[in-house]
Amino acid sequence: MSTPGAVLSRPPASGGGTGLLPQLLLALVCGGYATGAALGWGSPRLAVVMGDFGLAAAALAGAVSCFCYGRSRTSCVRPAWLLFSLSSAMAGFGNAIWGWYEVVLREPVPSPSGADFCFLLFAPPAIVGLLVLAKRPASRAGWICLALDAWLIGGSLLTISWSLALAHTAHQEGESVARAALSLAYPLLDIVLVSMVLALHFRRSSANRSAINTAIAALALTVLCDALFTSPLLREHYRSGQLLDAGWFAGSILLAYAPWVARQPDADACARSRREPHPSRPTAGSLAALTPYLAAAVCTLGILYNVIDGSRIDRVVIFTACTVVLALVVRQGIMLLDNMSLTQELAQKENHFRSLVQGSSDVIMIAAPTGVLRYVSPAAAGVYGIDPGELIGSEFASLIHPEDLGGVVHEVRRFLAAQPEDEPTTRIECRFRAGAGRAGHDGWLNVESTVNRHHGGLIFNSRDVTERVRLQAQLRHSAEHDPLTDLPNRALFTERVRRALSGRRATDPGTAVLFIDLDGFKAVNDTVGHQAGDELLVHAARRLQESVRAGDTAARLGGDEFAALILGDGTQDTAAREYRILEVAERLRTGLSRPYRVSGTEVRVAASIGVAFADPGINPTELMRNADLAMYRAKAAGKGRVELYAPQMQAEVVRRAEVATRLRNALHDGEFALLHQPVVELGSGRITAVAAQARWRSEQGILFTPDEFLRVSDRVRGDRARGEDGARAADIGRWLLEEAVEQAAQRHRAGYPAPVAVRLSPHRLTERGLGPGSVEALLTRHGLPSGALLLELADTDPRVSLDELERRLTALRRLGVRIALDGFGSGCAAISALRRLPVDVLKLDRELVEGVVESARLHKITSGLLRIAGDLGLQTVADGVDLPEQVAALRAMGCSHGQGMAFSGPLDEHRLRRALDRGDYPVPGPADCLEAGREAVLTTSALPVKVGVQGREALPKRIAVSDGREGPDSLVHPPLRSNSETSVPPT
Repeated sequence: MSTPGAVLSRPPASGGGTGLLPQLLLALVCGGYATGAALGWGSPRLAVVMGDFGLAAAALAGAVSCFCYGRSRTSCVRPAWLLFSLSSAMAGFGNAIWGWYEVVLREPVPSPSGADFCFLLFAPPAIVGLLVLAKRPASRAGWICLALDAWLIGGSLLTISWSLALAHTAHQEGESVARAALSLAYPLLDIVLVSMVLALHFRRSSANRSAINTAIAALALTVLCDALFTSPLLREHYRSGQLLDAGWFAGSILLAYAPWVARQPDADACARSRREPHPSRPTAGSLAALTPYLAAAVCTLGILYNVIDGSRIDRVVIFTACTVVLALVVRQGIMLLDNMSLTQELAQKENHFRSLVQGSSDVIMIAAPTGVLRYVSPAAAGVYGIDPGELIGSEFASLIHPEDLGGVVHEVRRFLAAQPEDEPTTRIECRFRAGAGRAGHDGWLNVESTVNRHHGGLIFNSRDVTERVRLQAQLRHSAEHDPLTDLPNRALFTERVRRALSGRRATDPGTAVLFIDLDGFKAVNDTVGHQAGDELLVHAARRLQESVRAGDTAARLGGDEFAALILGDGTQDTAAREYRILEVAERLRTGLSRPYRVSGTEVRVAASIGVAFADPGINPTELMRNADLAMYRAKAAGKGRVELYAPQMQAEVVRRAEVATRLRNALHDGEFALLHQPVVELGSGRITAVAAQARWRSEQGILFTPDEFLRVSDRVRGDRARGEDGARAADIGRWLLEEAVEQAAQRHRAGYPAPVAVRLSPHRLTERGLGPGSVEALLTRHGLPSGALLLELADTDPRVSLDELERRLTALRRLGVRIALDGFGSGCAAISALRRLPVDVLKLDRELVEGVVESARLHKITSGLLRIAGDLGLQTVADGVDLPEQVAALRAMGCSHGQGMAFSGPLDEHRLRRALDRGDYPVPGPADCLEAGREAVLTTSALPVKVGVQGREALPKRIAVSDGREGPDSLVHPPLRSNSETSVPPT
């Protein structure tokens, strides 16, 4: 068979049926009775009993079976089975009465008797039951034809019966009228019953067809036995228990078995029967149409037989034959009118459906079971660009794209294997060969077809969906690609990474993911414009796409972040695969770092690249996270470089997350304490201000600086999402400002008017959380007088506009807030801030102070900065003054104030007030400076330490609690790295 034939061939339907056991039992019972009747049952007495009461029991069994079935069902055939139950009950009662006379009373059965009455009532319920089972005619002509068909059959049988036997019975002398009528009633009712059986045989309902066939067979067997019994030859020699009784017995047993032979539930069968189209005309098939004519032919043959035989033709025969001929003529006229009406209606429907098919924009094709197209509607010329005549006779499979043929074959086979009532239609979508006028760029059209069954073949109702498919592909492409660069976006890149990890190369260590960030891209946006930035991204995407292989994937994740998936080549050598991928990454970095020409301007950006390998067992999320971590490590290490992921990077992220969590908990639980470090006038030692500093109190009660926490939070804020961790750092700054202002106000009310200096970053000073109104509200709420607050700008921030910062600081200065520029001398940005911002105090960076004595270069730089501050009329404060010689050197260069361990470390509120009560610190003299050259002073810890002096080791000494004085127990100590960091990291 050809491919289309294989597609459209229907698989054999699995037939169902009742079990063999009931049929075997039925055959055994009927065969046993027939055997007993043939052998005479062994004795005349037993033969009479079985011939009378045996038949009665079988008939009553049929009545009970039909009655129980009819009562337990609510289907459309329930009345028929109840009528069959009544008919069988009449036969049972008749046989029981017959047995009463013959067996019990042992006397001949009178004629007529009650048994005759019951036997006569057997036929009418059976006839009505057959009418219930038959399909009802749809019109009056149908009812007339049904009656005529029944009369044609009945009249023919009456003609034959009358000619052969009934005439002799009717004219028999010596019989009463009642006995003659009774003798004629049996055969006449049997003739009516046979007529109805034959007339309704081809009109029976499809509901419970097997049960109805069994019931009809049972009634037909009973009628046949009645006809044989009516024969004078058999009736004269009939005795109860003979072989003729076996026919009646089998008919009753068949009727008892009939209702339970149904293969499907009555409700489903009735529903199917209602769904089947009823014939709108009296004709229902060739056999049903020929039955009346065959009956008329039998009648004619009977009359011819009598004429040829020379017998006298009875008037009853002549009258019956005339009525049969008249009924045949009337029926033929109805058939003629019916055919004329059918022809006219068929022509109208054909024209109607031809108009629908030809006017439809869908293509309708009918395929034979072999897969050959038998009909194609005219719409094919417009839809496919092919003349329908060219398609007729061709194989349907030859028109389908080879890549889609397998799926179409599978779906059609599955559809044909399903039950029609469960799945009446199905839908297939494939590419269809098109003509030159309609073909796309590839010669195929996307077609959607609805498939229906049609006489073993299929009907395809097809429509062109090429534009819809293209639109869907466009939408899918837009959803999976970046609109600016047309590279795959994050979703598609993640999906391709997942495929690479779950496919054949799942364990290939050569597969790697590269995360790429363009360093300096924001500056391009800010200086040249966002349109130029978009052009730069397009150029960068093109360079990235050209630098990877055809099987690799380059993607834009968002903003100036790109990614690349480099598939491995199966290399198991770790060094070789790392060298290959790093070579690719370096090539990408070099290509992306070349100058770009955008908007007529040449710009440069660098590329930071992080590389992560697909180790066995890793999932896409972890792999992309690793590459992201490596990329941020490359940015933190100086940008414009390639970093390979290492497990410690993830450990560092975890550590920073833990630190951020501890910071959040410490702030929430009130574990931060506020300390103040005195700012001393270097000439007199007088305390002129205090600098607020935050400390974290550990579980052991030790105070540590929160600088590490702040650095972690600031790094997260600058490099990552700048979310919750950055907000925690802002909360610490807000807490520090609020606590410092509140305690300063309390000291002012207690008679300690020293101003307080609070260190804040420009970003936090101008952000919304610490924005306009925050400092003003604190000053108003706590009543801090003018000049009592000094804000130290921690550093410069490129994210903060100098114009905005200038406006903010000017507003604060009008309220009496003094402004200090902290970290002066650490970069060019400080000079720019000094030029633009309203500053009152310059605070020298501690890196200048630490080397001012040893380095002649730093000495000159510091001296120059101090001269600049003096020329501008600004007060100067040196940060990190830890040694006496630093005090002398700074004082000699013109620095007016300093803070550091040479005077005092950070103090709590009690010690601060004691220092303020004292009012000043001793200024180191020349002798102190000489001694400090050998040993350094430490005044912040209460722990014994060891210090080295010119290569020698000193003895452990106790450190005095810093209250601003050196008592007799004061010892010399090693210098500190910083006055705001501890050498013991928080744990």
